[in-house]
Amino acid sequence: MVRVKADEVARDNSVDKVEQILQGAMQEFLQNGYAGTSMDRVAVAAGVSKATVYSHFQDKEGLFKVLIESLAHQKFNSLFDTEPMEGEPKIVLRQLGSKLLEQMNHDHEHCAFMRVLIGESGRFPELTQICVRAMIKPMLETIAQYLVVHPELNITDPEATARIFLGTLVNYHVTQDVMHGRDIIPMESDRLIDALTHLITKCTD
Repeated sequence: MVRVKADEVARDNSVDKVEQILQGAMQEFLQNGYAGTSMDRVAVAAGVSKATVYSHFQDKEGLFKVLIESLAHQKFNSLFDTEPMEGEPKIVLRQLGSKLLEQMNHDHEHCAFMRVLIGESGRFPELTQICVRAMIKPMLETIAQYLVVHPELNITDPEATARIFLGTLVNYHVTQDVMHGRDIIPMESDRLIDALTHLITKCTD
């Protein structure tokens, strides 16, 4: 029994260390970008030794990958796990759009991280591909599947429609917040979501 408890404590400590390292890594990546961040800097920011960082992550790319995947998992769960996509499309799609924009627009760390990803995409395309694979693809598949099980929408291409829905919201977030364009092309988020929902559900009116 004592050994089991000791193993559990060790696992808990390991999880805590990983979280500590990821928080330090986020701080460094946001401040210095991917190219300007080193494992030494991450160790200092996380308050752990360099050896501890390397005991959990083989290299900086692996660390960045886990950070993206962790963020993607959190975002996906907050959108779909707490409130599954069930119910009338007009209500569900509007709620999803509002929740997604609220999550992105009010998360300043998310905005800053998006700027890092976009800024580094030219030199490190494989890093942004991780984001597409871990975050965007599961969202698209979930939305498309919801559209498939609602034939009353009369949608001929659910996959393309899911891209239109999510892409419109992401574009709004990028132009308004990530690229600081809110004062240049102002628009209330409710207005965009209403129009987008109407376009997709108009066959049910």
